[in-house]
Amino acid sequence: MEGIESISKESRHFPPPKSFSSCAHIKSKAGYQKIYRRSIAKPQSFWAEQAQNLHWFSKWKGVFSWDKHNSRFTWFKGGKLNVSYNCLDRHLESRGNKVAIIWQGETEEQVRKFTYRELYHEVSRFASVLLRNGVRKGDRVCVYMPMIPELAIAMLACTRIGAIHSIVFAGFSAESLRDRMTDSKCSMLITADGGYHAGKDVHLKEIADEALAKCPFVKKVIVAQRTGERIAMK
Repeated sequence: MEGIESISKESRHFPPPKSFSSCAHIKSKAGYQKIYRRSIAKPQSFWAEQAQNLHWFSKWKGVFSWDKHNSRFTWFKGGKLNVSYNCLDRHLESRGNKVAIIWQGETEEQVRKFTYRELYHEVSRFASVLLRNGVRKGDRVCVYMPMIPELAIAMLACTRIGAIHSIVFAGFSAESLRDRMTDSKCSMLITADGGYHAGKDVHLKEIADEALAKCPFVKKVIVAQRTGERIAMK
């Protein structure tokens, strides 16, 4: 707005320790600038090179096209890949027993770890649950969950079968959840019995039920157990 000017100007730089930089993918600011300049000078060849780091079921016919008449941009036209496969399956042979997720709960002793292989099995199982409950490619699924491993599992399971997932922050109200489910016309909601935020209980299922009262298009709800509190299952 007119008359408002920034009063916070930051020009300091905080270089990382050399021990950290030596293990990083990009080891210096100069190295980053070199990569950045190449991405600007030759974007198509640059992104074609980056795309080689992913597994493609079908190779693209062109990296980038721009239909100026319809203002439509297309990247990797004709290419086919799967996010879940790239996050999990392609790593099983080389790093299947390495830890993929370390989850830290509210207390120090609440720690859960998943290797790539364990995560792959959990995602595959939940993808089967979604399919058995009628979710198909192109369907919309709303995810309203606390920060637990099941959130990542639900997301990856959706991408595995081609469902579109809409993530709603677990701190949002019933009205906000309702509006987002209405916008997406999702057929399923994935939530939890509750959650914790800064030591306080958040009754997610109660909030979800309030939102669902005005979302008749949602046919099924899957509830993860987080707190173990008694809830009403509808």
